[in-house]
Amino acid sequence: MADSSFPDGVPSDSLEAAKNASNTEKLTDQVMQNPQVLAALQERLDNVSHTPSSYIETLPKAVKRRINALKQLQVKCAHIEAKFYEEVHDLERKYAALYQPLFDKRREFVTGDVEPTDAESEWHSENEEEDRLAGDMKTKAVIAEKEAAAAEEPSPKGIPEFWFTIFRNVDMLSELVQEYDEPILKHLQDIKVKFSDPGQPMSFVLEFHFEPNDYFTNSVLTKTYKMKSEPDKADPFSFEGPEIVDCDGCTIDWKKGKNVTVKTIKKKQKHKGRGTVRTITKQVPNDSFFNFFSPLRASGDGESLVSTELPLQDEDSEFTLASDFEIGHFFRERIVPRAVLYFTGEAIEDDDNFEEGEEGEEEELEGDEEAEDDDDAEINPKKEPSQPSECKQQ
Repeated sequence: MADSSFPDGVPSDSLEAAKNASNTEKLTDQVMQNPQVLAALQERLDNVSHTPSSYIETLPKAVKRRINALKQLQVKCAHIEAKFYEEVHDLERKYAALYQPLFDKRREFVTGDVEPTDAESEWHSENEEEDRLAGDMKTKAVIAEKEAAAAEEPSPKGIPEFWFTIFRNVDMLSELVQEYDEPILKHLQDIKVKFSDPGQPMSFVLEFHFEPNDYFTNSVLTKTYKMKSEPDKADPFSFEGPEIVDCDGCTIDWKKGKNVTVKTIKKKQKHKGRGTVRTITKQVPNDSFFNFFSPLRASGDGESLVSTELPLQDEDSEFTLASDFEIGHFFRERIVPRAVLYFTGEAIEDDDNFEEGEEGEEEELEGDEEAEDDDDAEINPKKEPSQPSECKQQ
């Protein structure tokens, strides 16, 4: 058998290891002499040394102890802030009662149950002076012709399709509405917000009031949003005010053949033994705004989601639930209080103008830069759910 050792008694594998180590050391020396590599390493070390956490780690134990005391004070501040928002909720409830008579009158005007007086109908527009001057210049013949046309103009009851028009104007809502939802939403007469009673867990209810229709027997469809105003025990510093944590829908009593939230499909089945084929019909979920009343539910731990209507993957479920919460907030904070402005589009224009203003400033700056570049060019040319509760009846 051949001897694997060298004459001096050093094994060949040990010699090979020593040779590799020597090569590695030489390679390391070469890399460390590269100024680009050294600069990158220094930048990385500088970033590590300047992070807040790394700085805290360098502090003496006595200072860290005082920082921990500050954190305890911060937690107590978060709990006080939570109580503040609970009182804000009570204040919202108080003022909701003051708003409601005005909203009730709004419904009467929209439905045509009450006709506004001349004083209630008077509104001074921004272009009122221009309109007045233009009116003075019109001839009596033109005025007479206009009055005659106005007399023949149809006078529908109330404000037709008031809430449906709002759905159509607001992108967040119109994306949910399918073509077969539209005839149903035209029967929507009012949307109300009801706050939880004093002493009850924080929540609010959206009530959608419908006139009698050919689609369901409910007069009111409800959606309840449950809220929480307390710091999370595991992460109290993340508290930023009340948040929606869950929601409940209601059962819609659809009339026969009118349920738009499901569709009927035909499916062929083959018998395993006999090989015969039969055709069966089954109902499957269908996209519809009215799925809004059969929401996904957040479980008690706030992590897993359950639904009897829409089986989704976890990520899709979380996104759907978050979108649902956002829509609930939007109804409560914007749509219901400012309905007429969303009907006319003025509220939407205000939002768009604000966003365009910011973009306009950016475009102006870009324009200045382009102008400077042009000047340079003249000098040097080379230069992005659980089971829902029953709906309310009236």
